[in-house]
Amino acid sequence: MNHAGMLALVKKRKRPVEAGAQGQVEVKFKEVTLYLVERKMGSSRRNFLTRLARSKGFRVEDVLSDDVTHVVAEDNQAEVLWAWLMGHGLRDVSRLAVLDISWFTDSMREGRPVRVETRHSIQVREPVVSNTPTGTDCSPPTAVANVSQYACQRRTTTENHNKIFTDVMEELAESSEFNESKGPCLAFRQAASVLKSLPSAVHCLKAIQGLPCLGEHTKAVMEEILTFGRSFKVEEIRCDERYQALKLFTSVFGVGPKTAEKWYRRGLRSLQEILTEPNIQLNRMQRAGFLYYSDISKAVSKAEAKAVGCIIEETVHWIAPDAILALTGGFRRGKEYGHDVDFLLTMPEMGKEEGLLLHVIDRLKDQGILLYCDYQGSTFDVSKLPSCRFEDMDCFQKCFLILRLEQGQVEGERGLQRDPGDSRGWRAVRVDLVAPPVDRYAFALLGWTGSRQFGRDLRTFAQKERQMLLDNHALYDKTKKLCLLATTEEDIFAHLGLEYVEPWQRNA
Repeated sequence: MNHAGMLALVKKRKRPVEAGAQGQVEVKFKEVTLYLVERKMGSSRRNFLTRLARSKGFRVEDVLSDDVTHVVAEDNQAEVLWAWLMGHGLRDVSRLAVLDISWFTDSMREGRPVRVETRHSIQVREPVVSNTPTGTDCSPPTAVANVSQYACQRRTTTENHNKIFTDVMEELAESSEFNESKGPCLAFRQAASVLKSLPSAVHCLKAIQGLPCLGEHTKAVMEEILTFGRSFKVEEIRCDERYQALKLFTSVFGVGPKTAEKWYRRGLRSLQEILTEPNIQLNRMQRAGFLYYSDISKAVSKAEAKAVGCIIEETVHWIAPDAILALTGGFRRGKEYGHDVDFLLTMPEMGKEEGLLLHVIDRLKDQGILLYCDYQGSTFDVSKLPSCRFEDMDCFQKCFLILRLEQGQVEGERGLQRDPGDSRGWRAVRVDLVAPPVDRYAFALLGWTGSRQFGRDLRTFAQKERQMLLDNHALYDKTKKLCLLATTEEDIFAHLGLEYVEPWQRNA
């Protein structure tokens, strides 16, 4: 469609009527100022009702402002409506009478504002009377001086006392990531990281004064949660069609935000629509993602990860008895559940790791448990160190697998994580294997252990505080102009002048 054709489809925006404009009709009820919510009502019906109300002497605002006393909506869900209202930056939303269209109809019939009854009100979310529970100390949960701006200088276990805040921050970060808003995304992740590290729950904003990485936007979100018990912005995001679609699409193995956005722009809204769309060409990874979606979209338990570890260890050591193998990712940090299971493996002798993954893959095939494999050879080149730009995926040889895990291989009462009614005796599990050379093993182990924010802050600390460059391949000292050697993670922390942080303390 050409530019002129597109313009022809765009409706001319009407100039908003000045607030309170009533034409020639006298305003009879000056204590009441209405605002009609166009959502669900539609613009034509809203315009008609506006004219009707003004003809009867009501003041009707065309723009939502602090002058409005009565908000009237039709067929709006309470949570969605309140989320929308909270997003308008009004001084005090709690003073508004938020009413169903039935109140408006009754008022038009009577020719005056009728008394608000329970059946009229859709203010179903009552604010909390006090921000601080009775008897709760509102002093900072820890000495501010002890909380560093860097996650690598904080110790964060899986015990999160502020989940009510961090879950919201992470959803806001995810929404910002979908919108390619890098600044807000990082800000929310940093805020969540700091709150996770606190040794007790935050009950009032006074308790977080002086803590790093908590900006005004973050504090406003926290205040809303402390007051209402929820974030209306997040509730609005959850109801957003685009967010729902992108979150669903990116839950498929092999689908990233850009592909998800492309599918959304094509009008696709469900996984079934993608599978039945003839013009969509899925790659191998995406086809496997859809084929095993019901399994690999479910969390992997610690018991299942342990069972997978036994399979990988037996396979690797059958091929190379002296191979070095380590569980990485969230399970190394002590998490109970994860979305996949990651392993690092190498050989004690330089160069012997070459071809190791290919032998492992062949052995898994022979066992009949390899459902999918994507092998990527090494592109690591020591002559190209140091790298001034961090890449999410390092250059070591790696493979992304889907393995068949049998019920009898998992210890414990719960066994496999399966859907109700699933009579299979197995499930598919995502597994990643990475094989760096032994002289890069410590750097790769540190990088693949995470968490995401811990790794980010560790790299930032190295660059800003120590004039060093750190990634999964090396640690480069810019002042000495050389790469520093490390055989253990402790060596890397020592080079950076940091106290060693145990893996289970890196859940930032």
